[in-house]
Amino acid sequence: MIALDTNVIVRFLVADDPAQHAVSVRVLGGVQPLFIADTVLLECCWVLKACYDLPRAAIVDALRRVAGLPQVALENPARVARALGWYEQGMDPADALHLANAEAHCRSLHTFDADFVRRAKGTSGCRVTQAR
Repeated sequence: MIALDTNVIVRFLVADDPAQHAVSVRVLGGVQPLFIADTVLLECCWVLKACYDLPRAAIVDALRRVAGLPQVALENPARVARALGWYEQGMDPADALHLANAEAHCRSLHTFDADFVRRAKGTSGCRVTQAR
């Protein structure tokens, strides 16, 4: 199995460097099993928004397409699916992944981020609360 870095996935999706895009298409289109870590997907969200100014819906769609490739294995598929759904609904991608990981083990997640508390309200069995 081969682990992929963010830049390989981004080049596959945006095709802004023809040589690197060709390599990424060969890698992602092959039969070799591929591994994508949660942190790589998180960084992809950030890069696609910050560097390419893609809209949230396009980012979610692109990452779901990559994650759905038959040769791709995700670190935590169910948690990534939950996090992408929350991101799609307006939650920050890092907050969404933090919550998806926390809900597997915890009843609450404490933060100083009032926006996170507001956006997460009612989304998970793991309550996001203001740290006091």
